[in-house]
Amino acid sequence: MIEVEHLSKRYGDKLAVDDLTFQVQPGIITGFLGPNGAGKSTTMRMMVGLDAPTAGSATIGGRDYRSLRAPLREVGAMLEARAIHTGRSAYHHLLAMAQTARIPAARVDEVIELVGLGQVARKRVGSFSLGMGQRLGIAAALLGDPATVILDEPANGLDPEGILWIRTLLKSLAREGRTVFLSSHLMSEIAVTADRVIVIGRGRLVADASVSEVVAQASVGAAVLVRAERAGELADALARPGVALRRVATDALEVDGLSSRRISEAALHAGIVLDELTPRQASLEDAFMALTGDAVEYRTAAIDELEQVA
Repeated sequence: MIEVEHLSKRYGDKLAVDDLTFQVQPGIITGFLGPNGAGKSTTMRMMVGLDAPTAGSATIGGRDYRSLRAPLREVGAMLEARAIHTGRSAYHHLLAMAQTARIPAARVDEVIELVGLGQVARKRVGSFSLGMGQRLGIAAALLGDPATVILDEPANGLDPEGILWIRTLLKSLAREGRTVFLSSHLMSEIAVTADRVIVIGRGRLVADASVSEVVAQASVGAAVLVRAERAGELADALARPGVALRRVATDALEVDGLSSRRISEAALHAGIVLDELTPRQASLEDAFMALTGDAVEYRTAAIDELEQVA
């Protein structure tokens, strides 16, 4: 388990992480989300002892990372996949790590095959593509067969096959009872990979809940799509203060301000047969934007224009 308690980090006048408290449970995949500049990387660096907290603590298995006797065997981390000696081969990079941590050389071959680098293991890392570098970084994180895995943007640079592979791998690690914590900007991937999400903005905790709970909360009051041959008559039957109606097709309306039940009751009372009645469910991206809208550090004019239209 990872435990973060009242964790803060200040760089001069900037408070990068502000009194964060959360837990990352074993046996599930926890996604770590936040806009650029939210403090995700700083938080993860403090977890693995690369930065010292200004206040609070981040412990893994009840201990500070720097106090672990065999850190590679207990915590596997990938915070910067390309932080590798480019003149070495993938095999010798991993072998050097294994020898330093007293990990059997046979484990090097195991993780190379696990991440699919068998055919290029003897090639210099400097010739690797971004996706190959990501696979090597993941291999390094798994080298000690750790109980806790911390990954920053693990799907970065991977092709569709690679994304499916990392998703499957992470789920298998969680099923084995390991603690799996990953950050990503790919909302669609987090939605199908993670069980729980921790969302931060401007260094503060914004949400800590299951993916389904976050999406359900964002879906409250969402529009309902209604299809009926007599869509015009249905619109008249639904028109009332506080209800917004949008004609999205000749036979379809999008209704804000009424539940599916109230719509069906109004249609029944008017004698109108409904062909479709579908509540619009928010996506994880919708939920993320709603949660962090006030915490975005860098905004573009295009985004502002879209929000005004919406």
